[in-house]
Amino acid sequence: MIFMFHEDAGSTHLHVKGAAFKYLIKVRRHQEGDAIDIRAEANPRMLHHYQIERIENRSALLRLMQSEDLVIRANKTLHIIWCMIDTKSIEKVLPMLTELGVAKLSFVSCARSQGNVRLDFQRFGRIVMAAMQQCGRSEFMEFEQLQSLEEAVQRYDNLVCLDFGDTMFKGTEAIERVLVGCEGGFTDAERLLLASQQKCCFNTPMVLRSESAVCTIATQILL
Repeated sequence: MIFMFHEDAGSTHLHVKGAAFKYLIKVRRHQEGDAIDIRAEANPRMLHHYQIERIENRSALLRLMQSEDLVIRANKTLHIIWCMIDTKSIEKVLPMLTELGVAKLSFVSCARSQGNVRLDFQRFGRIVMAAMQQCGRSEFMEFEQLQSLEEAVQRYDNLVCLDFGDTMFKGTEAIERVLVGCEGGFTDAERLLLASQQKCCFNTPMVLRSESAVCTIATQILL
């Protein structure tokens, strides 16, 4: 764990209880005198350095040593527009996308998207927060839901579509926004809608799952 979130981060003294106490003391085995870095969800760019002053049976008292404005984020900005798939599959890769530094995820329903998909952005946010504590990232990932592929095309410029084709993705292109299809890819009607958009594909004979494609394109663009 690089840091932990606490709603009272920035206070002169901090009481850590419950699950946070169990993790710090029982799992990580921190002792009195150890340094702990903490951020507040309301202002995650501020990093507060604490020292464990006292450990009791079910709580620990931390004393603030120093605070600094320290932003940790990817060197590049990537916005992924993702044709919706099953939420369990999305949740499995959210920690990885957080670590890679994806700035924003926009979800859109396409012709071959699974039906009755309900996106729980609050749950997504909790998953992202847990991943941020592990990787050190200090900026939250943004989420939004678009009503249609037409809205995505109209709202966003410089859209690169990841699809089957002849234009191989080399990993050197300056791409800031990419559209990734769902299982089964885009329909002919959707490809007609996207005809004026830049296209790219991976140099592989295998068909990737949607979540595999999202993680691959994020890795190659951001790292």
